[in-house]
Amino acid sequence: MAIGHKLELRQGQSLVMTPQLQQAIKLLQLSNLELAEYLEEELERNPLLDRAESDDGPTQEADDSRASDEFQELSLSDGAAIGDAESSIDSDPDTLYGADDSPSEMQAAQAGGAVDWSRATGGGVELGDDMEGALTREISLQEHLSQQIGLAIDGPVDRMIAAALVDLVDEGGYCRVDIVELAERLGETPAEIERVLKLTQRFEPTGIMARDLKECIALQLAERNRLDPAMVLLLDHLHLVAKREYSKLEAVCGLDRADIDDMLAEIRAVNPRPAASFAGPPAQPVIPDVYIRDAQGGGWTVELNSDTLPRVLMNQRYYAEVSNKTRSDKERQYVAECAQNANWLVKSLDQRARTILKVAREIVRQQDGFFAHGVRHLRPMNLKVVAQAIEMHESTVSRVTSNKFMATPRGMFELKYFFSAAIQSTDGGEAHSAESVRHRIKALIEAESADEVLSDDRIVEILQEAGVEIARRTVAKYREAMRIPSSVERRRLMVR
Repeated sequence: MAIGHKLELRQGQSLVMTPQLQQAIKLLQLSNLELAEYLEEELERNPLLDRAESDDGPTQEADDSRASDEFQELSLSDGAAIGDAESSIDSDPDTLYGADDSPSEMQAAQAGGAVDWSRATGGGVELGDDMEGALTREISLQEHLSQQIGLAIDGPVDRMIAAALVDLVDEGGYCRVDIVELAERLGETPAEIERVLKLTQRFEPTGIMARDLKECIALQLAERNRLDPAMVLLLDHLHLVAKREYSKLEAVCGLDRADIDDMLAEIRAVNPRPAASFAGPPAQPVIPDVYIRDAQGGGWTVELNSDTLPRVLMNQRYYAEVSNKTRSDKERQYVAECAQNANWLVKSLDQRARTILKVAREIVRQQDGFFAHGVRHLRPMNLKVVAQAIEMHESTVSRVTSNKFMATPRGMFELKYFFSAAIQSTDGGEAHSAESVRHRIKALIEAESADEVLSDDRIVEILQEAGVEIARRTVAKYREAMRIPSSVERRRLMVR
């Protein structure tokens, strides 16, 4: 077979991701805080970009068209998936202490009061009351611990190891370190790492640098001279405490119920998060991208939050001045690229705002029942439904709903909250939203009494009587995602 050269012409189509298109896609999925940081970098990089501080100054067609799309009244008549929360005793002290680091739930049950299982559930976002205090702290946890290294540890090698251990401390004050791996990385023996770790565990606050919850509690009890053999045995069986299997604890520890209760009271008096008073990066407040308000005469007004709309423009005057003074081809090419990037950025930002508004309008139209009557009327909805309604691709809707928030009369919600799986109806009618079913399960459990604790099977029966076709394993999955104990554990808690 002869080998030779020849020329062929072929025609085809392909989609090329240009840098400008990649930039537009990136802007679409950024939150308002991430977008602000990105624009600051672009303002420093591109001399033709200006920040529009006020309505005066150079304008562009993007600004002229934006204002006309900020408001729309919708007259409606029609009526996000929540991530599963997982916990373990070692990784999440909430299973033992509760989300607020206090035994308030157990105390409420002892007093015969209602138990609130609603923590870590729902899609609403609330701002903390102690935000000002969190933002004004001057010293970080790492700084506080590093200051103690020079006072409590001698020798450059030990101080180097201690500094490496301090760098591994998490926000709760735990040092979940792999001793062998750290020893290999530092060129030391595991015994040396263990010895220095014991020294750092003497730092203030007490309980800091513990490797797990058990060690954190033991360090604090030891300082109070309460780490006796019986307490050590109880700490070895913290999983029974979390499950509230007190009869097994009595058998394991060889103590009666009164002694067990006294020891549990001492455990609950310590701090499971010794670094709670130290803040990492300041918590950023959630700023809504869209406002939903009641419209006069019915319906809803959908409005973009003007405070989050980026205000950057291309400085046409400066561009004309610089263009006239360019001398070399390299200078002209640089100015042309800056002008092209500036124009494209302004257009991309305008398109981003329009797309967010369009998606928000469709969400409000689809979920009118939720805004009017509450979560029980949340309809099942997926990305495809919204994408078809606004004639966009599902991936575009997915990017728009990421890290975007909507302020409504019922609270602040992430846009993804309104997308929920469908659960079929027993009578063949309209399907139910998974989030609304989750809300019903929580309401049923909150209303139960000590004499009638609802099992998962009983909850299934109640929901099926209400027209919701649901399996027991689904009820258990939703209950565990909301961090609600099983019926056996809830009964034990209410009896105490």
